[in-house]
Amino acid sequence: MENNSGINSLDAIFKPRSIAIIGATMRPNSLGRTITKNVLEYEFTGKMFPVNPSYEVIHSIKCFKSVLDIPDEVDQAVIIVNKKYVLQVAEECGKKGVKGLVVLSAGFKEVGGQGKEMEDKLLKIVRKYKMRMIGPNCMGIINTAPEFSLNGTFAPEHPSRGNIGFMSQSGALGVAIISATKQYNLGLSMFASVGNKADISGNDLIEYWGEDPNTDIILLYLESLGNPQKFISNAKRISKHKPIIVVKSGRTIAGAKAATSHTGAIAGADIAMDALFDHCGVIRVDSIREMFELAVAF
Repeated sequence: MENNSGINSLDAIFKPRSIAIIGATMRPNSLGRTITKNVLEYEFTGKMFPVNPSYEVIHSIKCFKSVLDIPDEVDQAVIIVNKKYVLQVAEECGKKGVKGLVVLSAGFKEVGGQGKEMEDKLLKIVRKYKMRMIGPNCMGIINTAPEFSLNGTFAPEHPSRGNIGFMSQSGALGVAIISATKQYNLGLSMFASVGNKADISGNDLIEYWGEDPNTDIILLYLESLGNPQKFISNAKRISKHKPIIVVKSGRTIAGAKAATSHTGAIAGADIAMDALFDHCGVIRVDSIREMFELAVAF
């Protein structure tokens, strides 16, 4: 289900001036602690509001019981709560006027059954309040531009600043990708782990990064394509002035099974994919290593 909102609506995801971390915590080895720590350590230039009813203070910052209790405007909410609370939290974000959600919580379409139903309900809430959403079941986003300086992921390493926009559907692979950029001496402009792609997809990111002056190369790890017509339209136009390099999983039966288990995506027919990429001017490679070697060359 594509959202036809303009690409500027992604500014709430990548260029927020204020962030609520819903599920922030001081609990060791938790996602809520790691995300909060990364946002602080990477020196986010905007306001950060921890949200957790169990704390009064987190990292010496006042903690709020609900996003609705925050007195300031909130551009983006990072949601790291148990899946049974996600719909309630998303509704509160909508009422608060939050413009962008980054939902790390898992247990949605990727597990099937009730998870798929919950994801459909979550998307309805996002549409109802005209928000945009990365995820669910993702590892977060990064914008290295110094005017934002945002690392809203749980990656153990901070990325270097550079001119590459990187999208990964797989969160686990995203961690490895951020680490690998260091080995290849490559820097990122922006990074997004899109998870289940309930709202924002690779198509949205190609369009957004195609217009971003800080992004010169677009790298994508895809498990499914989304809307092929939109992909063709965007990729044909943008690949003329910015290289688009893709690792598309699912070349083998094992790869197809892995893609399905990751995000509920069904890997497409491989020959058709090659033809589509050729038609769009997109460079398809077989591995992350090959992708980075090409990126270094560009």
